[in-house]
Amino acid sequence: MTIKDIGPAPQSFDLEEATLGNTNHRTVAWSGKYLQLTLMSIPVGEDIGLEAHPETDQFLRLDAGRGRVQMGSTKGQLDFDREVEDGWAIFVPAGTWHNVTNIGDEPLRLYAVYAPVHHASGKIHATAADAERDEDAGGDEPPSWSVQPVRRPSDEHA
Repeated sequence: MTIKDIGPAPQSFDLEEATLGNTNHRTVAWSGKYLQLTLMSIPVGEDIGLEAHPETDQFLRLDAGRGRVQMGSTKGQLDFDREVEDGWAIFVPAGTWHNVTNIGDEPLRLYAVYAPVHHASGKIHATAADAERDEDAGGDEPPSWSVQPVRRPSDEHA
């Protein structure tokens, strides 16, 4: 199944099928004015990367694999530590440091919902390294038609 981000137009697709079929680190599947959906695939032993989004709440749901989620108020104090698996949801409040690590023996497949929109519409990053390079180069900015905080602070990465 191939998903094309059509921007803030109505969209419908089999989310579980799309998530399980996604082999990219991150695929932006839908971008609205206020909300965004990304599909993620995290290889065995790898992680999303410790980060905090100052003004972005996130909802993540695992559709395959096993993971470890860690969250906290600072990057050095991740006092929320849980093992999660297929069917589990993760809620990340804005400003919370967080990471999800694949601790299973298959790719960790999940989707993330961001509010407000966080990534460029339709952006696909095959690997975590591709995503990091693109973010560092300023190539992964939210679309101009999305509604952003008045003062958009930059994300923090460990």
